[in-house]
Amino acid sequence: MRLALDEARLAARSGDVPVGAVVLGPDGTVLGRGRNDREETHDPTGHAEIVAMREAASALGSWRLSGCTLVVTLEPCTMCAGAAVQSRLDRVVYGAIDEKAGAVGSLWDVVRDRRLNHRPEVIIGVLADECAAPLIEFFASRRVR
Repeated sequence: MRLALDEARLAARSGDVPVGAVVLGPDGTVLGRGRNDREETHDPTGHAEIVAMREAASALGSWRLSGCTLVVTLEPCTMCAGAAVQSRLDRVVYGAIDEKAGAVGSLWDVVRDRRLNHRPEVIIGVLADECAAPLIEFFASRRVR
């Protein structure tokens, strides 16, 4: 999670919402890193999870991320939760809960929907306060303007 937090800090420096992610291989090796980069790339799919999953898939030479773990500082949205299911990730680990757009237990629970063919394990709340802090600071600074 600390590596994902490093990515989140980089996102904030470039003006994006500070969310970071890493994809770990079955042996714990970092296969992909990502941070929100929508402002930087003008790409609506530029979420940390998507960026990290793309990098991991490229490193593996396969879209199937079986055996891998996605670690992300904020609960994934519907797009990212869907991508986690489609990529066959074994596990999704996240820090801060997103009550407004979370799709891994809060607002929706896409990854554990029994109608889908793949359901990754979910671990919630890892370094939750530490993951929430950059987000709180980021949005507080926007409200002051």
